[in-house]
Amino acid sequence: MAKQSELPSVWSETGSVARADRVSDWIAIASDGTVEVCSGKVELGTGVRTALAQIVADELRVDVTQIRMIMGDTARTPDEGYTAGSKTIQFGGFALRLAAAEARRALIALAAETFGTPEDRLIASEGSVTVDGDASRTVTYAELTAGKALDRKIDVVGAVAATSDSQAVGRSVSRTDLPAKFSGDEAFVHDLRLPGMLHGRVVRPPVPGSRLISLDSSAVEGATVVQLGNFIGVVAEREEQAVRAARTLKPQWERGEPFPPMDSLYNKLESINSHEQILLSRTAESPRPGASILESVYLQPYQAHASTGPSCSVADYRDGRLTVYSSTQGVFPLRMSLADLLKLPEEHVRVIHREGAGCYGQNGSDDVAADAALLSREAGAPVRVQWSRKDEFAWEPYGPAMIVKMRGSVDARGRVDSWQHEVWTPSHSYRPRAAADLLAAQIIESSAAPARTMYGGGDRNAPTDYRFPDEKVVMHWLDYSPLRVSSLRSLGAYANAFANECFMDELAEAAGKDPLSFRLDHLDDPRSREVMQKAAERAGWGSPLPSGQGLGIAFSRYENNAAYVATVARVAVDGSTGKIRVLRLTCAHDCGRIINPDGLTNQIEGNLIQGASRALIEEVKWEPEGITSIDWKSYPILTFSQVPELDILLIDRPVEKSVGAGEPATITVPAATANAVFAAIGVRLRRTPFTPERVAEALKLRG
Repeated sequence: MAKQSELPSVWSETGSVARADRVSDWIAIASDGTVEVCSGKVELGTGVRTALAQIVADELRVDVTQIRMIMGDTARTPDEGYTAGSKTIQFGGFALRLAAAEARRALIALAAETFGTPEDRLIASEGSVTVDGDASRTVTYAELTAGKALDRKIDVVGAVAATSDSQAVGRSVSRTDLPAKFSGDEAFVHDLRLPGMLHGRVVRPPVPGSRLISLDSSAVEGATVVQLGNFIGVVAEREEQAVRAARTLKPQWERGEPFPPMDSLYNKLESINSHEQILLSRTAESPRPGASILESVYLQPYQAHASTGPSCSVADYRDGRLTVYSSTQGVFPLRMSLADLLKLPEEHVRVIHREGAGCYGQNGSDDVAADAALLSREAGAPVRVQWSRKDEFAWEPYGPAMIVKMRGSVDARGRVDSWQHEVWTPSHSYRPRAAADLLAAQIIESSAAPARTMYGGGDRNAPTDYRFPDEKVVMHWLDYSPLRVSSLRSLGAYANAFANECFMDELAEAAGKDPLSFRLDHLDDPRSREVMQKAAERAGWGSPLPSGQGLGIAFSRYENNAAYVATVARVAVDGSTGKIRVLRLTCAHDCGRIINPDGLTNQIEGNLIQGASRALIEEVKWEPEGITSIDWKSYPILTFSQVPELDILLIDRPVEKSVGAGEPATITVPAATANAVFAAIGVRLRRTPFTPERVAEALKLRG
């Protein structure tokens, strides 16, 4: 039995400020009045660059256009861990709010000294401080600081601005990251060009754990070949030269262990040594006599991040120091990993974030940074490495496959009598914290997996927010995964919420209850009930539908402590082919105080579309000799013509804390869709994706 290692730390709302406790760590006033804001969080395409600027603008009483965000640079920004888990607004935003509020108090104190006036007679507004009632006595922030740092300790219990005073927060401010993307300027790490930069490519083994026997590079022209153990790369002046050289190389490999057969995957997962963890045990007695007992098993496959652009990085190694430009979600952990890989002191490694083409968790962005760093060191020049589409699909760490077994009962009154949720999953949290976590290091050493065992992420939303008298939640943390894995959007919450919300429907059917009223009967939290009622009302719950169509509902509070979401799916099912068409997704969303309504809506739309794509289509496929899902044909995602109509209801809670929206809506989509399919054609779907073949098989079994 494996021992449980320490789970990844959870960053508290003020934790970042405790580690960087001076205003100058976060905020500086430039001579032209621009407010430079340093955040350890990064922009991943979610619009947080704009939302964080809005938070600071309100606290500092400046226009949002005066804010210049500096995000994710180990030489300039605080260490805020990873940009992950839908925590940026909740934690990163709150830290900036505290820092900006302290900056405002510091500026007012400086103005009080300047005017010889009590602080309570001063008003901060529009980047200036003015004596109340005397507009002639005004001084700008730039004049007050005169280029000096605001070296003042942040008071974490000091007053922040009242929500009623908000000028920027709560408005749909245009995203500041979009103009460069529209105009084709340097918006992504892929666009970065450094003087003297070369281009590199890496030649991969057939499967993880393979060993290099020999390498024939005699046909290579116009490129330099790099070999480090089993790691093979090429460097050339132009990218097409590097691509051609990589294709010319003829390595001979001793193959690593083959992948297990796809059709025995879930048996394989259950056979792997695991660590059992009881997350929740509330009585867990046997059902009372007369109770209807149900058991169901829900399956999730390996899924890819499927970022629209393959991973890319630029590295510059010179004189024993390394600078890396990467779309990593954690610049400081990546710095730690690269320093370990290249045997450098951490202070000799600088990681600067540049946006990539989406990530949705840990895709190949950290791994390609390691590729670039190694090749730059060997070439003695800056090197840009961009993975091929095949590299991306075949070598990124996937979202783990999972098994969820449900067992429950309903009593004679039609209420849940007992509930048990049992999960088999590897860790979802193998984010780089050492060289051994990086793909390049694993290939060099012919290792098929990270050297450390850990457990995390797969337990998200395994417990529900419903109230049951007897409840038990059990995790079986697998010691390893047959395929390389790490974080995919929402981690284990996608499979856990899928199982929980489908099983609630099954229990409702056993109780002879409407699925909506059955859920409400087991909820006492008013915010939970409101999102469900509003989504159902907006979707026309209970209204007659054409034959072959159905409505299904799913609810979740993300991680049981963050955003509340309810989604109603309307689907049409072709009984002759088994093809499902999601016609409409109606989503009610409550993430507390809304910072930017338009940005929030965009984020929820992305959640719903990707959630539908994962539910209907996405599945990594392989043969024993290697991954076969290597392009958009073999790993399709939802196309524009397949996108359902989206109807989003935002519930604003101005006096509640803001929590993230980067993941919560995603986890409601598969269950809402599966429940809608049952309403349409009377079959239960318990394995994602819901392919036409699986629907047809379910119809055949129904008879």
